[in-house]
Amino acid sequence: MISDLTPIGPHKDFESIKKIDESGIEYWTARELMPLLGYTEWRNFEEVVGKAARACMESGQAVDNHFVKSTKMVEIGSNTVREVRDYKLDRYACYLIAQNGDSSKPQIATAQTYFALQTRKREIFEQLPDTTKRLFIRNEVSDHNKKLFKTAKDAGVSKFGLFNDAGYQGLYGKPLSEVEKEKGIKRGELLDMAGSTELAANLFRITQTDEKLKNDKIKGDRDASHTHFMVGGKVRQTIKDIGGALPEQLPTEKHIKEVKKEIKHLQRTEQKKLKG
Repeated sequence: MISDLTPIGPHKDFESIKKIDESGIEYWTARELMPLLGYTEWRNFEEVVGKAARACMESGQAVDNHFVKSTKMVEIGSNTVREVRDYKLDRYACYLIAQNGDSSKPQIATAQTYFALQTRKREIFEQLPDTTKRLFIRNEVSDHNKKLFKTAKDAGVSKFGLFNDAGYQGLYGKPLSEVEKEKGIKRGELLDMAGSTELAANLFRITQTDEKLKNDKIKGDRDASHTHFMVGGKVRQTIKDIGGALPEQLPTEKHIKEVKKEIKHLQRTEQKKLKG
């Protein structure tokens, strides 16, 4: 029964259009979400968004915290574009939209399950201790790094070392080799010894570079590396603007492999207690 409720193909579609804002918050845009929920006309889908917003208000939530009005430019032919209304939706808003959608559409049932699971996943994550959160974010960085390098490859990047280092130079203000030397860590271990805050900054750099390479149709080593450097620099500037500690100033932590071993050990200990 559980497998029947787990979205497989559509799950990937929802993940592929998910974005992360400058505060590290996940969001979806209504225009991109619409076809995945089985709607073809904006006016019909916007009615559902309106119902969901009212449900949000009735539950005592601030609508503007979950449904953010925005605009986007769309092509209308003859090389002309026009501005259309859109919405930035957080996970809760998407869940409410799915709950208020046309229940006869199979896509709606899938969306209800997906966003309910995502909400529960976040609830569990927020209850985790810091070490487990760090492990979670490290896995996210690893997964999104793979996506970024695939996007870079599709963009014609061949000098991956230079492309990778450009992002670090933008975020850290210096080449990766210098960061490793100053932090006293071995080559290639920066992310494995980074804490949650530093990992989160790198995750934002990675996801936003991936999105910009795709959206701006960046091609070639030079332009792709420049884009990676620029995005890293934007993340660095944001950290400065909010008065946060720059990533090169953050202390290293226990190697992530040791954290994994400790968690496995604790799990085995708990299992033994249960059996005893």
